[in-house]
Amino acid sequence: MSLLPEWPLAYPATGAHGVLKQHNEDFRVDELPLQMPSGEGEHVWLHIEKNGANTGWVAKRLAELAGVKEMDVGYAGMKDRNAITRQWFSIYMPKGTTPDFAQLNDEEMTVLTQTRHSKKLRRGDLLGNRFTLTLRNVAAEQASVDANLQQIREHGVPNYFGEQRFGHGGNNIESGRAMLAGEIRVRNSNKKGIYLSAVRSLIFNNVIAARIRQGLWGKSIAGDLTDDMGQVTAPMWGRGRLATTDDALALEQSVSGEHADLCDGLEHAGLKQERRAVAAVPDNLRWEWQQGESGTDLVLTFSLPAGYYATSVIREIMTTEEPERKFVHEADAVE
Repeated sequence: MSLLPEWPLAYPATGAHGVLKQHNEDFRVDELPLQMPSGEGEHVWLHIEKNGANTGWVAKRLAELAGVKEMDVGYAGMKDRNAITRQWFSIYMPKGTTPDFAQLNDEEMTVLTQTRHSKKLRRGDLLGNRFTLTLRNVAAEQASVDANLQQIREHGVPNYFGEQRFGHGGNNIESGRAMLAGEIRVRNSNKKGIYLSAVRSLIFNNVIAARIRQGLWGKSIAGDLTDDMGQVTAPMWGRGRLATTDDALALEQSVSGEHADLCDGLEHAGLKQERRAVAAVPDNLRWEWQQGESGTDLVLTFSLPAGYYATSVIREIMTTEEPERKFVHEADAVE
């Protein structure tokens, strides 16, 4: 049984259904870097294509070959495991012989470029990601899907955190609640961060859901705050007062009041109040219907800013299912 709420859609349900990630190549992600390496410096930078591999597992392999601690390996963000993704990694290696990391090439990872740079690659150091997604065996009234895609192209989608943020069936939410309530003690800092993020993301998603249920999707209300791009924002909960006023403040206080214990726990955990855009507007959204292996496929291409989820686009056009898979590498369950 899933612990996740059923967050509402912004657009009419199309009744369409398809298969997501039937093959790894159906979910392609290309990282859009914040900066390119200069070719000189204390950090080795590697552009790597991974195929069905966990980001953390790739980082561990790089650390082992380099003879460094895993903390000396940097990357801008976790990428989908059941996919073909291209992203940059950095390794702090100021001295000694630099190995040829291409010797690690196999079916799961390929080093495309090896160079150097003066800085470590840190979480969030990217502009965004470019996606090429193939949804297979789609059963749909294509006109309804096309209509929603046209609306998405113009107005974007709710910037919900994707289900992967919450763990299988939303279990990270319950673990986070138990941790904040003092019912369990979590010593692993990585797991602690995952649980805190899940709880924080739950509250954010519920604020978006409240706006949609009140007919406020795509609309500004009195007291809203906007970001540098002019997008209306919602709270990422933590210490500090809500900066909204009037109707926006009332809406956000209503949602936070329903989760008072979680909000109090996040504040005591030391997180600071932040804001995140309510809408995610995909850049250069294109789509094409194709005849696939055993039915009709829909191919989508678009880009999103860092930290935004491609699944937020997909859920507005159809429901999907994924093939059942077994975890191969340790920590796959929490990526």
